[in-house]
Amino acid sequence: MIKVAVTGAAGRMGSRIIALLKEDEGLQLVGATEKEGHPAVGRDAGEVAGVGPSGIPILQDFAQVIEGCDVAVDFTVPSASLRHVEITSAAGKAIVVGTTGFSKNEVEQVRGLAAHCPCVLCPNMSVGVNVLFKVLEEIAPIFAHGYDVEISEIHHRFKKDAPSGTALRMAQIIAAATGRDLEKVGIFGRQGIIGERPREEIAIHTLRAGDVVGEHTVIFGGMGERVELTHRAGSRDNFARGALRAARFVVHANNGLYDMLDVLGLK
Repeated sequence: MIKVAVTGAAGRMGSRIIALLKEDEGLQLVGATEKEGHPAVGRDAGEVAGVGPSGIPILQDFAQVIEGCDVAVDFTVPSASLRHVEITSAAGKAIVVGTTGFSKNEVEQVRGLAAHCPCVLCPNMSVGVNVLFKVLEEIAPIFAHGYDVEISEIHHRFKKDAPSGTALRMAQIIAAATGRDLEKVGIFGRQGIIGERPREEIAIHTLRAGDVVGEHTVIFGGMGERVELTHRAGSRDNFARGALRAARFVVHANNGLYDMLDVLGLK
């Protein structure tokens, strides 16, 4: 039995992970945390997740729960996730991080800490999205010349970062596969008299509305045709299941930084 601790336990993702853990015969919830002062602190994690008592109280101190688990699953915010990875690294445990909005410097900090613990870091834990990442890597060079690249994403109104980590990862994959520097050719929305579209441009457009779980579309637009690849998430459970799949993988992995392509054997 793999022992799991969940951070952000009262959040949208944390509560779904806790709910699915209750159904999983190979994984066991042994710890749960929330940020200091959160109203869920002290309450039963299962009850907060809406699946009945679990016997696991939600605590504030991540260091207090890490020792009793094999792997932590973290969906919080970058600053908190960095602290969690640091504590996990010092404890020699494993961690899965699905938090989005990391800066390049923060990702490098996670990479450095992962030298002392196995860590899966991915902006989207969905199996379908990660298969799409792999497909984009393979087909983008075919569309490198004569096709414009546009990426759109829409999420619920409560999402804090923009563009989504998934959309940004898609742009990074396409840029790398076509030999472009995303920092030079990436744009985020358009306004005003902008002139003709540069051929090398990779554009990302962000929409926020209602309770949309998540939708991403990549367009390769040529003269006379366009190819669209779309992933629509109808439930957060696909992300939660992917995170639990990553948890099973990472507890048996060597120290280092991994992503979902490693988890799915697509590298």
